[in-house]
Amino acid sequence: MVQKVALFNHKGGVSKTTTAFNLGWMLASKGKRVILVDSDPQCNLTGIALGEETEDDEARIQEIYNTTSNIKSGLAPAFESQPKAIEAVDCIPIQGRDDLFLLPGHVGFAEYEVTLGIAQELSGSIQALKNLPGAINDLLEKTAAKFNADYVLIDMSPSLGSINQNLLMISDFFLVPTTADFFSVMAIDSLAKVLPRWYAWGKSASSLQVLKEANYPFPDVNLRFLGTIVQNYRIIRGKETAAFQIWIEKIEKAVSEKLIPTLRQSNMMLPDQSYRDQGIEGNLSLAKIANFNSLIALSQKYRTPVYALTSEQLHQKGIVKTSNQKKQQEFKQTFSDLTDKIIALSSESSAYAVSA
Repeated sequence: MVQKVALFNHKGGVSKTTTAFNLGWMLASKGKRVILVDSDPQCNLTGIALGEETEDDEARIQEIYNTTSNIKSGLAPAFESQPKAIEAVDCIPIQGRDDLFLLPGHVGFAEYEVTLGIAQELSGSIQALKNLPGAINDLLEKTAAKFNADYVLIDMSPSLGSINQNLLMISDFFLVPTTADFFSVMAIDSLAKVLPRWYAWGKSASSLQVLKEANYPFPDVNLRFLGTIVQNYRIIRGKETAAFQIWIEKIEKAVSEKLIPTLRQSNMMLPDQSYRDQGIEGNLSLAKIANFNSLIALSQKYRTPVYALTSEQLHQKGIVKTSNQKKQQEFKQTFSDLTDKIIALSSESSAYAVSA
């Protein structure tokens, strides 16, 4: 059974896309079949996965969009009333990593925002809109089945619009990437208010008979919170700087005191023991990932995670090369540990759901 994992924070600049790419690659390296879904109209994940720096890259992307499905064209049968059913997207294999695929994004995906918002408010009373709330889930499920995927990672845009509401409620799990700053603390406070409302809407929508009987039924909602990731902080002499450490602690406090209690009240948490079994503390901080610095540019250039760059791709010598290779090993261990936690939590949750 495929597990849909969303990476969501309505604050921008928290490295959701970088995390999705590195995490997807690591999942695939551990034997999982993974589809990366670019649902952000900015299409940054598509750019990282396919490249966009050279004329050859641009020509390849144009060819893909002319001949292959993307998230917008995949949903067009429902949102543009085309006389055909939604079909699985022909995902793109990602260069250099077997069992890792991309469902490309599209700038025009945002055009469906208003229509979906209306449908999600009124689909219980307007028959013509009943197929829209379940359309995205239908597309992802069919695509996952076509590629026999174990995981679908959804890179979401930084917004609180209807598309993100829908994507999150049809997911099985979600992660909240953050950065060590004041605005991430504000974002946690905001999510503590928004997510329970979205979940209540999702539960209500899944119980509506008109949506159950639609061509694309809206699924049962069983979203669970996996935890947070803190990223992009600076390391000096092996430790976070004092300024970053202060904000990391404030984020963890906001998660512990505001977000987790509201999510637990809405039944959006796994059992406490599930987190403890993976060595996850009560603040549900899954990983702390330092700034990639110069490695990020090379990662994007070669469409390869920071930890998988080869010596030839680093193209460095002496102490600089030694230092970056040490950082690569640290990043590799961090993403490996993070991936193991996600696999364990999602597997345990599936077993619990089956037994229940």
